[in-house]
Amino acid sequence: MSSRALAMSEALHQYVIGSSVPPNPLLERLREETAQLEWGRMQISPDQGQLMGLLVKLMGARRCLEIGTFTGYSALAVALAMPDDGRVVCCDISEAYTTIARRYWDEAGVRHKIDLRLAPALETLQTLDGPFDFVFLDADKVEYPQYFEACLALVRPGGLITIDNVFMGGGRPRRRS
Repeated sequence: MSSRALAMSEALHQYVIGSSVPPNPLLERLREETAQLEWGRMQISPDQGQLMGLLVKLMGARRCLEIGTFTGYSALAVALAMPDDGRVVCCDISEAYTTIARRYWDEAGVRHKIDLRLAPALETLQTLDGPFDFVFLDADKVEYPQYFEACLALVRPGGLITIDNVFMGGGRPRRRS
């Protein structure tokens, strides 16, 4: 399994890694554990996590929203980058996968920053009040248009909505069977 989000030359990859913040050992352990799972390839890459953390820091984000948490790698990367009074609302439907996430959030000391909502995301989004500074969308690809529309109403002016796998497969989204 490649840990790169984008295809790039080895020289460029080494430059990006050398210019970045060193990987967090806890994030690395979470990646390794998640990689062993049946759907482990769904997790974001380390460079994606670093970019998200950098964006959150640069924006001074205090309120973040994540749609699709899986085992919590992206939420952990964001929570680590936020100030102590920051808050990440995480939307997911899997008790099993988010149990792994909660273990790592506890170990990292960021659990107090994370508000996990276990319910279909479209239902959860209807209950939230904005504004959010930063949104990460990484869930059921078929629902992306509806998630995006809901997020537009929740993100602050000048806020950022980031979307994973927007060009996945180069075609229209399809449901997993």
